[in-house]
Amino acid sequence: MNRLTIEFFHDVVCGWCFVMSPRLRRLVQDFPVEIKHRCFVLQDSRERMTEVFGSMPAAKEIILGHWVQCAAADDRPGRIDVEGMRAQPFEYPHGLPGALACKAAEILGGQAAHWDVFDRIQAAHLTENRNVGDEAVLDACAAAVGLDAEAFRAAARRPETRARVEADRRRARILGIRSIPSLVVDERVLPATSNEAALRRMVEGLLDDPILHRRAS
Repeated sequence: MNRLTIEFFHDVVCGWCFVMSPRLRRLVQDFPVEIKHRCFVLQDSRERMTEVFGSMPAAKEIILGHWVQCAAADDRPGRIDVEGMRAQPFEYPHGLPGALACKAAEILGGQAAHWDVFDRIQAAHLTENRNVGDEAVLDACAAAVGLDAEAFRAAARRPETRARVEADRRRARILGIRSIPSLVVDERVLPATSNEAALRRMVEGLLDDPILHRRAS
């Protein structure tokens, strides 16, 4: 049977990625599909956040407007707590610490660990409204999915881990990716869809594509 590898470009602070991840988990259950995780990182510093949005308060307000749209599209109402995050006193975090956490998990436990930590960080961020720019929160997320705390923190701080994040970001630039979530098959960025049924039809078509699988063989 044909198998399909989908590269999933994402950021831990991205609401649309939170909507997409459970859909991809269901896809893996139902089809011969493998997910390869790629860190995108929309903004990698407080300075970059200010450059893009004008100020940190403006960043939070604009991004929470996106959260409202994500909550409306999510398959499980109630997972995204917009007002809970609005009430938090901390600035909206950028995604680099979370990306390093995901790559550290990948170093320790492969793609499965990357996905588990990614999902746990996203839940901490969007559902529990915790500060995922805080190392202690990220360490707790890693521990929650069974990773050794000392090994995880050591891996997150390695230069190699940052290099892996930057390699994913370079790949995104090569592919022309400008927004997330983005899905890539055979060097092609798939058309964006917020509809799970459309995503599944697209994957079925790719699994049946003889040209694609002839190139892959």
